[in-house]
Amino acid sequence: MRRFFTPGWLGLHALALALFTTFLWFGWWQLSRAQEGNDRSWAYVFEWPVFAIFVVVMWVKMIRDELNDDGKPREPMPLKPEPPPAKDEIIRSQEEEDEDLAAYNRYLARLNAQQSRRG
Repeated sequence: MRRFFTPGWLGLHALALALFTTFLWFGWWQLSRAQEGNDRSWAYVFEWPVFAIFVVVMWVKMIRDELNDDGKPREPMPLKPEPPPAKDEIIRSQEEEDEDLAAYNRYLARLNAQQSRRG
């Protein structure tokens, strides 16, 4: 449970609390405007509390995700892309391709020779 008292988590807790109370206050403010005769405010009376509920749902989801992490270390994102293969590796792969290509060309020549004998 100590992990929820780190500076990052304390900031998230404070942000969630501030958003929740602000959204509820906006809903209360729109209710007073709606009761004064502003018909458009009736939609906002219901919209702002939904936003407040969404903040709570996301806050709970973040906490559950952190608790269900099972202590598995996360793979860090690579800071740099992997270097290109070395020159000798490229040459080796080209030689292998050349051998395959030569074998294929021999196969095609043999098929061509067989075809020309028949026709």
